[in-house]
Amino acid sequence: MAAGDIEMINVLFFGPVVERVGSAALQVEFLPGMRLQDLRDELAAQYPDAFEIVCFAAVDGNHVRDLAMPLADNSEVTFMAKFSGG
Repeated sequence: MAAGDIEMINVLFFGPVVERVGSAALQVEFLPGMRLQDLRDELAAQYPDAFEIVCFAAVDGNHVRDLAMPLADNSEVTFMAKFSGG
């Protein structure tokens, strides 16, 4: 990464969350000290309909329950709704 480039977090959405956000992926600027809760709060303010159904989060492929988890530049964060079977 060249000096001066903006650090980013890659955010992925699955299932009905995609429909409510209108995209399967977004990039959000990473800020030093950013936690999963900060990212969730920021996105929930922009997409309240989507985040009313979000039940699961993963960071870099690992399911996360602790919203205080610190994020890093280039983290990949996934938000999902509950999956229901038929």
